[in-house]
Amino acid sequence: MEEKDLQNLSEREFIEQYRKTEKDKYEKPSVTTDMAIFTVATEKPTDKRKKAEKELQLLLIRRGGHPYKGDWALAGGFMGIDEDLDTAVQRELKEETGVDGVYAEQLYTWSAVDRDPRMRIVSVSYLALVDQEKLPPLQAGDDAEEVRWFTVRDHVVDIQDELDGEIRRRTEKIKLELLSGTVTVSAIVEKVTETDQANTKTTTTIIERQGIAFDHAEIILYSLERLRGKVNYTNIAFNLVGNEFTLPDLQQVYEVILGRELNKVQFRRHVEDMVIDTGKEIKTGAYRPSKLYRYNVGWVYDQWK
Repeated sequence: MEEKDLQNLSEREFIEQYRKTEKDKYEKPSVTTDMAIFTVATEKPTDKRKKAEKELQLLLIRRGGHPYKGDWALAGGFMGIDEDLDTAVQRELKEETGVDGVYAEQLYTWSAVDRDPRMRIVSVSYLALVDQEKLPPLQAGDDAEEVRWFTVRDHVVDIQDELDGEIRRRTEKIKLELLSGTVTVSAIVEKVTETDQANTKTTTTIIERQGIAFDHAEIILYSLERLRGKVNYTNIAFNLVGNEFTLPDLQQVYEVILGRELNKVQFRRHVEDMVIDTGKEIKTGAYRPSKLYRYNVGWVYDQWK
């Protein structure tokens, strides 16, 4: 039936006819979710006079089958035909972490034609944040050999700036390292940012990969960038502390995300409206007691006033 004839049908008749004749006209890619699940882990010091150090960590799954068998990948999986993306993500998070209601935010859609050697797969990446103290012991799923938390390290190893007519181009090579015990995986990603007056375009390419599956090095770096941007103007960091916390602990969470030290006075000024004094104190190690705070749930609404 020609298109003009289809449009003369009622909507119910159109849908029935379309399903009979048109639904297989286009090849259909599969849809997956890839989740950058971050936490902040606290290393207990052997010396009580020293402060407990915190590290930004990322959950990775060691693949038990092809492709990239034995390499490490982000948690995730295929979206079911009867699921929307957010439902699929929460299901996968429950399967991977054992916890319901984990904060997860959709970030980006990855659609490079050759990103998965099995078939045409489009992946929607999510940023997820969990308080590690609330998690049960990790257990690998059916399609994974192992699951681990990896400490995240990234730094720029080279920067080149050039001017091509009216276009300013910056090329950065960024090294990503993920460490867990004796296991280290890494990648070098080239990031090219072109600015033409008010228009900016950024492309990334993996130029070296050691043990990280698919294009997940790109996804991890993109997720880190978004996390660092959001921590400055949202309440996202509070997903990485308990219900009650000290301001030094909260500051450490900010610092491990941003990868730099913060001024104590300026930090406290930044978060003063975001926290509420519980009236309690806690003593850790040789330090004097610290006040305990909780997140001010009314802070978001106050920003709208």
